[in-house]
Amino acid sequence: MATATKLAIVGAGPSAFYVASRLLSLLPLCDPRSPVFRVHLFDRSWAPHGLVRYGVAPDHPEVKNCTHKFDQTALDPRFRFFGNVNVGNSSLSPNALNLPLSSLLQNYTHVLFATGCPLPTLHPDIPPSSICIPALSLVHWYTRHPSRPPSPPLDKISHLTLIGNGNVSLDIARILLTSPSVLQKYDVPEHVLDVLSRSIVKHVSIIGRRGPLQAAFTNKELRELLTLPEASMVPVDPSLLVLPQGTSLSRQQRRTFELLQRGSQKAPGTTQKSWSLEFHRSPMALAPPSSSALTDMTRLTLAHTRVDPATSRAVLTGEKTTISTSLVVTSLGFHADPETDFFDPSSNHLSSRGNRLCLLSGAAIPNMYTSGWAAYGSKGVLASTMMDAYAAADTVLSDITSGLDVQTMAPEDHSAQIMSGLVLNSQPHLENPPEEVMQGIKDGIVTQYEDWKGVDAEEIRRGEKLGKERERMDWEDVKAFRSQ
Repeated sequence: MATATKLAIVGAGPSAFYVASRLLSLLPLCDPRSPVFRVHLFDRSWAPHGLVRYGVAPDHPEVKNCTHKFDQTALDPRFRFFGNVNVGNSSLSPNALNLPLSSLLQNYTHVLFATGCPLPTLHPDIPPSSICIPALSLVHWYTRHPSRPPSPPLDKISHLTLIGNGNVSLDIARILLTSPSVLQKYDVPEHVLDVLSRSIVKHVSIIGRRGPLQAAFTNKELRELLTLPEASMVPVDPSLLVLPQGTSLSRQQRRTFELLQRGSQKAPGTTQKSWSLEFHRSPMALAPPSSSALTDMTRLTLAHTRVDPATSRAVLTGEKTTISTSLVVTSLGFHADPETDFFDPSSNHLSSRGNRLCLLSGAAIPNMYTSGWAAYGSKGVLASTMMDAYAAADTVLSDITSGLDVQTMAPEDHSAQIMSGLVLNSQPHLENPPEEVMQGIKDGIVTQYEDWKGVDAEEIRRGEKLGKERERMDWEDVKAFRSQ
């Protein structure tokens, strides 16, 4: 059995915390049979919790309850968190401390990447512009992400079109169609509420390239839209809700059809705001408005599609439609940062196999691992993230308890590790992070978990004064608060 294990986890979102939590619980501190173990989490953001903080819609506070478990994990004296640290080659966090991968390898016996998929997938036919933005920009706006995306000009937008019908699209539609008076009790920053209060959005179109049977949203999200008090759904074309003979539905699909057939709680035409689900449509082109005025509408051309029964893929029919809209928002998923080490362009996430990090040649790198979206791409919910993280933790634990070393490695893996320079330190200082990080702590750049808990309490205190869940702070607010 290994005498001491010092694991670095790159990323501090739910996957990272679930890995740390499981390892700490399976290696009890009070059990003399447990090997000496330390786990350090590094994140490019100054705050921990990743998508739980910066991806969950503010009116879904129950989804964020997992942070209580993360807080318990952080109480273990073998755990440490270092925020505002950018590991490797990524340039996504220009204000963070840059830590070379080589420094990490010199200070740890094992490394696990839980860096997620932080970049939006873009549509090749409608690239980003003033009239087309990725959904991630809006999500990061209303969650006050450190990237600080600009506020959308909602006071000049009457019709917004979402490309993609996953849960992120429905989140955005719900936020835009809900009264700020309802949202103000939640974790919605004041500057976001101010913009929403001036919004003139009247209709949100949600475009999907396939049909209702293949819809990417969950029924929970659909039900929330259908029960909005101030917005009604334009009825779905009834012909789309007629099933081909012999079609067998899953329970979820049957419930989706029932919800779509029933329609919204508010009858169409009885509300000032509305929304629609447009199935079997795929973007072809986006024409700029006739003038530079933000109130001018743009023209979005949509190709008609059908679902190939053999492959369940969308295929073009040759027909097309053009609609007028104020702003197009693409919500087509996410991918890993191509600038990061070990990015696999064939999968758009890190090169891995069975939670083991691999070179692009396919050779596994001993004592290096992946977990979460970094390992398998942007899919699944928190429950599936947790199960994958537990599997990754079990892989790490297997290596720790088997005493994996150079003598027990497969020859090709050991050779690949040496040639690539990815050699970890078998006997690093047990407690200290890399020297650059220790200096970053002294300089006030790097945050630790106790810093976060202080900010967390202050955000809640500021929120209570405003009658809401919390009032979020950005990095400038945090620096001012810490200097008091």
